Amino acid sequence: MLKVILNAPRPITPFNEPARDLRIQNTPLWLHQRNVLTPYTTKEFELRPGQRFPQERGEMIVYRDNLFFDEDYISMFIRLAQQKKRACRAAFSADDPAFKEHALPLSCSYTPAGQLFLADLWYYPNGPVADAEPLVIDLQARELGYYHVPTYMADQSGDLTFQVPLRSLIAIDSWVHIFIVDVVFGLFSRGARFEKRLNEDLAFKLKVLGRALYEGTQLLECSELVRIGKNCIIDPSAIIHGPTTIGDSVTINAGAVIENCIIGNNVNISQDVQLMLSVVGDGTFLPFRAALFMTTVMDNSMIAQNTCLQMCVIGRNTFVGAGSTFTDYNLIPAPIRALDGNSKLNFSNRPVLGSAVGHNCRLGAGMIVYPARTIESDVVLAASKERRVIDKNVSYEDSDHHKLKAASLHRRLYPRPGESQLESW
Repeated sequence: MLKVILNAPRPITPFNEPARDLRIQNTPLWLHQRNVLTPYTTKEFELRPGQRFPQERGEMIVYRDNLFFDEDYISMFIRLAQQKKRACRAAFSADDPAFKEHALPLSCSYTPAGQLFLADLWYYPNGPVADAEPLVIDLQARELGYYHVPTYMADQSGDLTFQVPLRSLIAIDSWVHIFIVDVVFGLFSRGARFEKRLNEDLAFKLKVLGRALYEGTQLLECSELVRIGKNCIIDPSAIIHGPTTIGDSVTINAGAVIENCIIGNNVNISQDVQLMLSVVGDGTFLPFRAALFMTTVMDNSMIAQNTCLQMCVIGRNTFVGAGSTFTDYNLIPAPIRALDGNSKLNFSNRPVLGSAVGHNCRLGAGMIVYPARTIESDVVLAASKERRVIDKNVSYEDSDHHKLKAASLHRRLYPRPGESQLESW
């Protein structure tokens, strides 16, 4: 089968990179797409803006490169499309709870069609044709919540619950969608699929129980749920509950607590670090008592000691200073607005939400960041009397390093489209 990749060049704020280059579940999105489709495709063609569509015939799958899809969705989509023996396009019902709650808000990539929304994923049995039949696949969402939001701090969005799908397809148009993909459609979905298999597959349940008994551990700590890579050093007092995946050459020190996370390669986790439902990228350093809750940290970043991040997305090669706190709900229960796919503020459909920091940023110690604020790539924020609370989005022009004589020492690596990396101030 031929795979045709449509380019989505729009950069995602605040990273100033297209979605395909951002890390999703600690893997670049383009690589994740390739891995999922490898069993079905033999050839690949990347269609950039202005290029003509290949004139080949035969089976073909076409998708936009800002789409995240998992193996369960793709296998079902291809199987049903092949059974129909006609051109099909992925579609969502407007009533699908996972799509309505998490994928549709802040998006700009779906095409309305009556009670359906069409996604940029097509199957052609014999080359491209103009009319493709919408193919709706149930995401098999189930509601999961883990704590009650008191009425005095909740807006009309109500309790903090998620519609967790067992199959996932979502267009990444906003930084919030990265949070959704990593946490709701990623870690939560992995846990939901595990629970479903435990309930339905007796042989698998006995295997997990047998492994826990053999290893002398609790069920959530056995090697069936906690996968550990090569050359790792883990202190015996660390608590690790699965499903958790730990990469190669990882150091986990005394008192660390890790629950349902993805940990990349060459990560250093110091004493008393708390990680829950988070994705930690390759080469990340977490000094003592750093805390991540439902947060993504991309590769080669550092979250300094006593820093707390909740429901945030942090870019690569970024430093967040000690004692910083990223708040996640409005003190007055007003709906939280975030930047959508058109870089405009819109309702996030979330009662609580953290913030996003771009790539190559340097944030001083003791910062307090309000919910849903963004800090653009290459920004430096120095703690001072004037700059301690971040209550609005911060652009590159607002960076504190422009005021310093040594400004040239901080290179701009992620400019906006059309701007130069070597821009001077």
